[in-house]
Amino acid sequence: MTHAHISTWAIALILFVVALVLQKSGKAKGAKIVSMILRVFYILIVVTGVQLLFKINITGEYFLKAALGIVVIGLMEMISVRTRKEKSTVVFWVIFLAALAYVIHLGFSL
Repeated sequence: MTHAHISTWAIALILFVVALVLQKSGKAKGAKIVSMILRVFYILIVVTGVQLLFKINITGEYFLKAALGIVVIGLMEMISVRTRKEKSTVVFWVIFLAALAYVIHLGFSL
């Protein structure tokens, strides 16, 4: 299950970058398709994460990682939507990168 979880978030990060590149290059239809696929991966990340959470002895750090993981997914979606609407995303990028780094650190250290 760990392999599935890591694979889904790795693919989701790649799809996130692809969607943003397509949007910036003016290919809105392609970006929309990739965004829809990315949303399916958000669901897969949450499902595999919940399965992993219930297979272990749960502590507060695991709940923190789960909550921050949901925040990272939310920030990815907010960055994607605000980029589509051509609004500023600088603050969201800073929070996203910090939260992503901390979630990855927690994930590999727990």
